[in-house]
Amino acid sequence: MTQDELKTLVGRAALNYVPLGEVVGVGTGSTVNKFIEALATMKDQIRGAVSSSVASTERLQAIGIRVFDANEVEELAVYIDGADEIDGHGCMIKGGGAALTREKIVAAQARRFVCIADESKRVEVLGGFPLPVEVIPMATQRIVRQFAALGGKARVRLKDGQPLVTDNGQHILDVTGLAIRDPLAFETEVNQWPGVVTVGVFAQQKAAVCLLGTSGGVQTLHF
Repeated sequence: MTQDELKTLVGRAALNYVPLGEVVGVGTGSTVNKFIEALATMKDQIRGAVSSSVASTERLQAIGIRVFDANEVEELAVYIDGADEIDGHGCMIKGGGAALTREKIVAAQARRFVCIADESKRVEVLGGFPLPVEVIPMATQRIVRQFAALGGKARVRLKDGQPLVTDNGQHILDVTGLAIRDPLAFETEVNQWPGVVTVGVFAQQKAAVCLLGTSGGVQTLHF
């Protein structure tokens, strides 16, 4: 199967984790887009969704699903989102689509994180995928130097030759050269750096379940 077909497979499989009559947390990205397409088949069986990005909100509304502001919902039973990398403990790197801060906010609202991904995202150690970090622009160069001290190389993500601006009005650094062997400690440290809005390591809000698209079908991993 192609990568696109694997994404479709896990997007449909995620419907089994959608609680009927409730509000579901919906993430961002190409795999989540497949889930949103599948969610259209049961849109009348849920109250609505809380979305982690403008792009996902628009997709959900286009198929007739009500999108709630996060502040309107006390708790979500489940948050369904993809990952750029996921390790054997359910810790992830996320944010390739620049929505990491909002993804982390919605994940923190949910009782359970269900990750949907194809098998190429499964890794032993996080860090092969460039680590996204959302930063306040005035702190950019100091944070670049702090990553250099850890052996990482941070670059400002560009769009049309200019720094990409997130849904929150901030910039993204993509950091390469890191091997993140203790994701929880790493996330905790970097989140303390002044000027960091969010680091794209999801260890505090790690996955409880991963639906992994493989050539043999959907593999379910529990953490």
